[in-house]
Amino acid sequence: MAFFSSSSNAGVNAVQKDIEVADPPADSISSLAFSNQADFLAVGSWDNSVRVYEIGAGGKSQGKAMYQHQGPVLSVCWSQDGSKIFSGGADNAGRMFDVATGQATQTAQHDAPIKAVRWVDTPQGGILATGSWDKTVKYWDLRTPTPIATVQLPERCYSMDVQYPFLVVGTAERHIQVYNLANPTTLYKSMQSPLKLQTRVVSCFKASAKQGFAVGSVEGRAAFQYIEDKDSGSNFSFRCHRVSPQSNANDVSIFAVNDISFHPVHGTFSTCGGDGTIGFWDKDARIRLKTFDAAPGPISASAFSRDGSIFAYSVAYDWHKGHGGMTPGHPNKIMLHACKDEEVKKRPAKR
Repeated sequence: MAFFSSSSNAGVNAVQKDIEVADPPADSISSLAFSNQADFLAVGSWDNSVRVYEIGAGGKSQGKAMYQHQGPVLSVCWSQDGSKIFSGGADNAGRMFDVATGQATQTAQHDAPIKAVRWVDTPQGGILATGSWDKTVKYWDLRTPTPIATVQLPERCYSMDVQYPFLVVGTAERHIQVYNLANPTTLYKSMQSPLKLQTRVVSCFKASAKQGFAVGSVEGRAAFQYIEDKDSGSNFSFRCHRVSPQSNANDVSIFAVNDISFHPVHGTFSTCGGDGTIGFWDKDARIRLKTFDAAPGPISASAFSRDGSIFAYSVAYDWHKGHGGMTPGHPNKIMLHACKDEEVKKRPAKR
C-alpha cells in the first residue's frame, strides 16, 4: 500500500532557479546546518574543513569563516543562541568555533570517529552530545575538559538527533536507542529500526504532544516512529528514492535516503537521496508535496533555514560504494532552493 499520494503539483520538475553557493569545499560535503539566529550556513566536508557562509537576499552567498579538523568532518551543528558551531570528525575530535572571536578549540574526544554532534538546550543550561563509532555517546559541559557522562551503545553511532527532552541514536545493525535527557544516562527505550536495511539517518520531530523520529535507510524507504507506546498506532513507513524505468516498472533501482530535514514552521519534511532527487512531504496528510530532480548524482545532506524560506542541499558523493566509488571530478556543490508555500505548507488531512 502506498502511504503517500501525490498532490496536484507534486510532479518531478527540473531545478532551474536554485542558486549555487560560491567557493564550496573541495571534497564531499557531509553535513549542513543553519543558525537559528541569523542566515549563516555551516558546512562540514571530507576536506577536513568547516566553512561558514552568510546567505543574503536573493541567495547571494559569502564565505565568512573556516576552521580545520585533522580528518574528514562528519557532522556540524549550532548552539541555540547562534554564538558557537560544533563539529565532529574522523580525527576522533569534537571542536567548537566561537563566532565572535573566530577561534576554534577542541571540546570533545572519542576513541574513534565522531559521527554526530548535537547541541542540547536544557533547563539547567546547554550541553554538547557527541555520538561515535567507538559505540558511545558522550555529554560535554563546555566548562570542563572531560565528559560529564558516557553512555554505551550496542553498536557504532550512524546518526543522532535531539528534540528535547529526547535524544535518539541510530546505530549499526539497525538499533535505535532513545534517551530522556531528564535522565540522560539511562536508556529510555530500545528498538530495532522498522526498516530492513542499514540506517542512514534519524531526525526528530514534535507534533503537538506527540514526539517521535523519522528514520531513513539504504533501501530507499523511510519510516515514522512515535516514542510513546500509546502513539504507536500512528507509526508507518513508505517508499521514496526508488526509480522505475518506464519500460519496465518491475525493474526498480533503489537508492539510499541520505538525509531527512523538518521545516521549522510547518512541520513538513524533506528527504534527499542517492538518486539525485529531493522530496517534500506532509506526514500528517500523507501527501507528497513536491519532488524535483536536483542533480545527476547523490544529494548528501540538507537543511532548512531558521524561517524555512531557504532549503540548502549538497550535491556530493555519498560514499555508498566506499572509497572505490569516489571518482575524480565528482561534483561538490551547495545549492539554495527558495521554498514556495505550496511546496512546504501542510495540506488537509486525508479522511
